[in-house]
Amino acid sequence: MIAIACDHGGYALKEEIKKYLDEKEIEYKDFGCYSDERTDYPLYAVPAMEAVQRKECDKAILVCGTGFGMTIVANKFKGIRCASCWNEEVAKLLRAHNDANVIALPGRFINISQAVVILRAWLATEFMGGRHTDRLDMIKEIEDKNMK
Repeated sequence: MIAIACDHGGYALKEEIKKYLDEKEIEYKDFGCYSDERTDYPLYAVPAMEAVQRKECDKAILVCGTGFGMTIVANKFKGIRCASCWNEEVAKLLRAHNDANVIALPGRFINISQAVVILRAWLATEFMGGRHTDRLDMIKEIEDKNMK
């Protein structure tokens, strides 16, 4: 299951992404927001990240105006690896090199066609392991030290 959340800047794109996920029969849980009225992205990113941490959801898709605000919130959670992604190649590298379990999309800068290409790549790409595992182990040590 995939957690999905947005703020007002990502609402329109999130709704289109949900249609794509429905077409592909990919299960998701929508953590809001539920309109394009101004709101604050932490209100929606937090419960989505908690669901990933609790393993209720395997991954998450976050959408805000730039993807950056949601990324900042997501990475405050131990075990979450998130980056804002604007193209297919970066999406592949997020998974292959960083084993990113969360992706943040910029709702004001990409359309649904671009988002589908990005999500298709991110969802289909496997973590490469190898030298990248050593780096993730280093990140885990940093989390263990700094995230109580």
